[in-house]
Amino acid sequence: MATFIWQAKNKRGMAESGEIEAPNREIAVAILRRKGLVDVKAKKKPIEINLFPEKANDKDISIFFRQLATMINAGLPLVQCFELAERGAEKKAMVKLLGDVRQSLEDGNPLGETMRKFPDEFDRLTCALVEAGEQGGILDSILLRLCTYKEKALSLKAKIKSAMVYPIAILVVSFIVTAILMIFVIPVFGEMFADFGADLPMPTQIAISISNVFVAYWYLIIGAPIAMVFATRAVYKTPKGRYQLDKLLLSLPILGDVLRKASVARFCSTFSTLTAAGVPILESLDTVAETSGNVVIEKVIISSKESISQGQTLTAPLEESKIFPLMVTQMISIGEQTGSLEEMLAKIAEFYEEEVDTAVDNMQQLMEPLIMAFLGVVIGGLVISMYLPIFKMASIV
Repeated sequence: MATFIWQAKNKRGMAESGEIEAPNREIAVAILRRKGLVDVKAKKKPIEINLFPEKANDKDISIFFRQLATMINAGLPLVQCFELAERGAEKKAMVKLLGDVRQSLEDGNPLGETMRKFPDEFDRLTCALVEAGEQGGILDSILLRLCTYKEKALSLKAKIKSAMVYPIAILVVSFIVTAILMIFVIPVFGEMFADFGADLPMPTQIAISISNVFVAYWYLIIGAPIAMVFATRAVYKTPKGRYQLDKLLLSLPILGDVLRKASVARFCSTFSTLTAAGVPILESLDTVAETSGNVVIEKVIISSKESISQGQTLTAPLEESKIFPLMVTQMISIGEQTGSLEEMLAKIAEFYEEEVDTAVDNMQQLMEPLIMAFLGVVIGGLVISMYLPIFKMASIV
């Protein structure tokens, strides 16, 4: 199958363009004419080599959903909505995605079913909500709710990343500076102190010994952190390794608390959104588990689904996991008993989103003095250890 770029006019005389896959140009033109297009021109798409392919990200899709909801609310047909969005899209990846979805819609496929063909762009939550919106005839309101959810999820994700990037960046820079001092600077002092004619202070001897190790095995010391990163990524791709690493992350003293609160907020927000859209609770739990972002929490949610299918409550397995705070399980239990689970989940999500904001701010405020103290001890200790012999020589003189 080859890809052809085509241009044609529809029944209304409006110009259209796009891409189509076919064995040859003649068949591609025939398929397009069968769809009612005239003045069809098609040519084979040139092969493009792109080392860094552009992708449609969550922000692009969220903006598109808001546009789509507005157009649907204005009464425009779904295919025409995608045509307009395709013309207005700036990213090539977004143009191609919208064009592929539009072609599937023109073939008579529902929007939710079509989106499931593009799992990299439309996750399971999006597809489930769109299908529920199509069935209930409330696609525009569902899309707006989905946009709100995605914007909150992106904001939450950005806050977690910002909290982790700063300390990691500082540690990387401090490691590079320390390695430069150990490999290039301290050996110069070591040669100078070799003719000192007296015993060197203990801190200086330790620093020079460590420097000798750095000089002798610099390739191992520099390569070890890089190898560790790749090894961690490889382990994380295995089911057992991912479970153990996710469990370790949740048990960390400061970061673990932030990740736990973020997971609770994501769980409640996703579950509330699906429940409000009318998605059945068991199907909702499948989607919530898949989008949880943590295997440990995913297993807890799956056990909750099994509990509900056996006629029990959602609260019991959540309490047994010891991951969800007692306040969360109690509020969910009240929501189950009063029939207001959706509202209760939304309130919990809102509360824990604010808790994540506070926790991230506190973590950053706590990290700054700890990192400065670490840098002071390491870098300052090396500098002092190099100057101690000079001070000793000065006192002897």
